[in-house]
Amino acid sequence: MSAPSPNTPSTHRLTVAQALVRFLSRQYTERDGRRHRLVDSCWGIFGHGNVAGIGQALVEHGQGPDAELPFHQGRNEQAMVHAAVGFARQRNRLSAQAVTTSIGPGATNLVTGAALATINRLPVLLLPGDAFATRPADPVLQQLEHPGGPDISVNDTLRPVSRWFDRVHRPEALVPAALQAMRVLADPAETGAVTLALPQDVQAEAFDWPDAFLAPRVWRVPRPAPDPGALAEAVEAVRAARRPLIVAGGGVHHSEAEDALRALAEATGIPVAVTQAGKGALRHDHPCEVGAIGHTGTAVADELARTADLVIGVGTRFTDFTTASGTLFADPAVRFVSLSIAAHDAHKMAALPLVADARAGLEALTAALAGHRVDEDHVGRYRSGKRRWERVTSAAFVPGDENARPTQTQVLGALDAVVGDEDVVINAAGSLPGDLHKLWRARSPRQYHLEYGYSCMGYEIPAAIGVRMAAPDRPVWALVGDGTYLMGPTELVTAVQEGVNITVVLIQNHGYASIGGLSEETGGERFGTAYRFRAADGSYTGDPLPVDLAANAASLGLSVFRAETWRELRAALAAARAEERPSCVYVETDPSPTAPPAQAWWDVPVAATSTRPAARAARTAYERSAATRRHHL
Repeated sequence: MSAPSPNTPSTHRLTVAQALVRFLSRQYTERDGRRHRLVDSCWGIFGHGNVAGIGQALVEHGQGPDAELPFHQGRNEQAMVHAAVGFARQRNRLSAQAVTTSIGPGATNLVTGAALATINRLPVLLLPGDAFATRPADPVLQQLEHPGGPDISVNDTLRPVSRWFDRVHRPEALVPAALQAMRVLADPAETGAVTLALPQDVQAEAFDWPDAFLAPRVWRVPRPAPDPGALAEAVEAVRAARRPLIVAGGGVHHSEAEDALRALAEATGIPVAVTQAGKGALRHDHPCEVGAIGHTGTAVADELARTADLVIGVGTRFTDFTTASGTLFADPAVRFVSLSIAAHDAHKMAALPLVADARAGLEALTAALAGHRVDEDHVGRYRSGKRRWERVTSAAFVPGDENARPTQTQVLGALDAVVGDEDVVINAAGSLPGDLHKLWRARSPRQYHLEYGYSCMGYEIPAAIGVRMAAPDRPVWALVGDGTYLMGPTELVTAVQEGVNITVVLIQNHGYASIGGLSEETGGERFGTAYRFRAADGSYTGDPLPVDLAANAASLGLSVFRAETWRELRAALAAARAEERPSCVYVETDPSPTAPPAQAWWDVPVAATSTRPAARAARTAYERSAATRRHHL
């Protein structure tokens, strides 16, 4: 064979899967001069659709933490995506993880996790196997036969829940597909679940890959500044406002803009309310922080929202919980300014859009507002309201009798007494998100980790594993009720296997407490929400089920601490925090309500006609609240 011409690019002969693993190991993000691995590692469960492709490639390129692409073994495909999402959020979206599965059930199990990632704007790379591109036989095992489209596979279920999707039918198609996948993962305005569907035969094909494709590549994450004209208009609106309010969302954290937000609040005196994703943007005890906003908000924040004449959104999507389903911002003349990296979000609420990075936008606003400060009467009102709400929180957190069984909010009070500023508290579903949003005292930017874009039961345990991987020096707590625990405890085995030290706080309340309460409010009479035996009339109103979830956690390898009283609970939490292996604190709660009621409405439609008194009464209340809803134009 003759020597290659000096002008001929050198190549590497690798399979598609081998090339993809090497490519992923050499991708980086860079922001503010700091570089991060874009794809830190890969989760996987193997079947015939990926075992001889991606599986072999991972072995080919090394095993263990020093491998080109370190591998983590999961137990459930959906949970692997949740773990990757928790990891990406803790890393402020600058690093992500990949998830590989076989074709068939393994691939379709990704759908829920992909939806969660995309809704929450968090990057995760999905690498499901796919049906044969060459069609050697139809159908092969787990191949979907669609009579109107033979090229459709089960992976097409991932299209609507992915921010970007491609199917790599030929080896050479990997080059543009992989580059586009990285672009979307690294783009703060576009990111979410990214899917590269990989036909199992194509994964194993060999190809000559150019050096340039496999060379290290840096994806710079910019901090775009706001348009000068839009900034000037926003500054004019702020200066004219008498009762302004800032609503801080998750974009503050993703942009690492907490210091910039604090500087603006301190300079101007404008109060800051926080969404579920934005909680912790200011410490709970900062004078300008007025707590949660919306349906699960504090009394002071929601009253400020009702009377605000200017609302400044920063990194928020203005979801229905934040706006109380369009009923919260009640001043007839209220105006909105929305600072967001995503133009789609910046234009919501008919806002004056500031399409920019949160930190860059806040810094520009602070500089342009130099010397401006809100009226001291406004400051005095919200600080007085903040003090009143602090007394509400303390009353909900601490029981009168420390030797009594704790309520759910008192469980949070015991945890509040044990955690440090560095701890991370994770939750996603049930009645806990509302109690946490209203009451939790966030002490650092990433202490409060609520997945509330999708509010997905089963997220908490795998997400805790992902967060601890991203921040190995931070104690991590997964708060789960019995309903959530029963949906997905399997990744506890992964935590034990990998030595990922998380603590599960398992609250036994015998059913779906959140939906039970909502059902009662909306005329559903708590139907189908309790974990109980059937009574004589067929309803689930008999004795509680004799399950022992603490024994289950112990059987999966956790150290388990049982608590029956608030005093025992506080001691158990402290003991679990000191453990050097995964652990579980189990407590059965007193169902007595100790959380403050909702301070604003949430739209859950009620039956328009019914023979049952509960539904008729709920409909009357629904129509009264719905009448206050408005579109901001």
